[in-house]
Amino acid sequence: MSQLEGDEAIYYVADDYEMAEVDDDMYFRARLMGDSESDEDDDDEYDHLDNKITDTTAADARRGKDIQGIPWERLSITREKYRQTRLEQYKNYENIPQSGEGSEKECKTTKKGGKYYEFWRNTRSVKSTILHFQLRNLVWSTSKHDVYLMSHFSIVHWSSLSSKRTEVLDVSGHVAPCEKHPGNLLEGFTQTQVSTLAVRDNLLIAGGFQGELICKYLDQPGVSFCSRTTYDENAITNAVEIYNSPSGGIHFMASNNDCGVRDFDMERFQLSKHFSFPWPVNHTSLSPDGKLLVIVGDNPEGILVDSQTGKAIMPLCGHLDFSFASAWHPDGRIFATGNQDKTCRVWDVRNLSKSVSVLKGNLGAIRSIRFTSDGNFMAMAEPADFVHVYDAKNGFEKEQEIDFFGEISGMTFSPDTEALFIGVWDRTYGSLLQYNRCRNYTYLDTIL
Repeated sequence: MSQLEGDEAIYYVADDYEMAEVDDDMYFRARLMGDSESDEDDDDEYDHLDNKITDTTAADARRGKDIQGIPWERLSITREKYRQTRLEQYKNYENIPQSGEGSEKECKTTKKGGKYYEFWRNTRSVKSTILHFQLRNLVWSTSKHDVYLMSHFSIVHWSSLSSKRTEVLDVSGHVAPCEKHPGNLLEGFTQTQVSTLAVRDNLLIAGGFQGELICKYLDQPGVSFCSRTTYDENAITNAVEIYNSPSGGIHFMASNNDCGVRDFDMERFQLSKHFSFPWPVNHTSLSPDGKLLVIVGDNPEGILVDSQTGKAIMPLCGHLDFSFASAWHPDGRIFATGNQDKTCRVWDVRNLSKSVSVLKGNLGAIRSIRFTSDGNFMAMAEPADFVHVYDAKNGFEKEQEIDFFGEISGMTFSPDTEALFIGVWDRTYGSLLQYNRCRNYTYLDTIL
């Protein structure tokens, strides 16, 4: 991934990804994607327009309220016109020039209008934030009521059931482990800049800009394990994946900018494998049977490798830029990769000579991909404004396009597939969007 560190990465998002300046004196421009997400003082300037931060519910949306609470009726531009301007002016970041244009000819035409998840709530009291503009895996769900996300220098828990926000870990100061394990960095870290996050069941892992790894069990006080993957100056942790090994033990894999993928055994709190590749690794996904790894990074080609040896099995050819996302379908045959060429490619392990589908975004790179646990749906997130949910069960022929305004910090399906959460990063309209799965309970009509 690109070598932007700390504040430089934040300013890249705020400056180069600022929403289009469609009207010089329009207050909307100043409120959406402002100069700094952390500039909280600016909120006071608009108190006369919004007396308090209010959430939007499904009932509000049915009555015509904008799902993000944007007062279009008081602005000098319509939502439709602003959307068009945004599509025309948004600048997609590319490491290889014109990769987005070059990928268009292969893209599959999908039917729009799918209705798989319906809007339920937009929570503006939860501010989801981003540190590096290319890394968007900062929102995770452990149930349809429990979400974990980055909010400035805190990892927070949001309960959609009680509408309560709770701080889980403050990384702005000193963080050190409270347990002694071989390889545990007992001195810990200070002012960790969290670049990526993973949460599964009771385990939370945060990765940092300097190769930091912080491991915390959510049902235990304190931090269990701290480690630094490398002291290489090119050390940023790009992604973390938590999984259960075939023996039942808990492991996680860290993908780093030093070209390494490291596997940690959380039963023994030790590094168990370390694979090196020719280029920085931005994301890694393990197949459901634990035998195969998808490796993508700062190279148009990805690699399918043996998870035990790290040896390449097959290159993944087709993307035109660097990739930052990957995910396996639960059946273990299908997987997907997301790229800065604005496409998501769907692959079948039985024939890797070419991808079986090429799905295109509207305005930018595909930075996050998730499958539902039942395999029926796949969601892909662009850097901003759009999350696409595809009918994976029926060959990705149809999609639901979720449309809003703001940078996407991450997205996650709940393990039971009932909820989809999307983190929106914006100085004023930053929030957590919740969509609930549409269910057809027609049998209930016979009772009425």
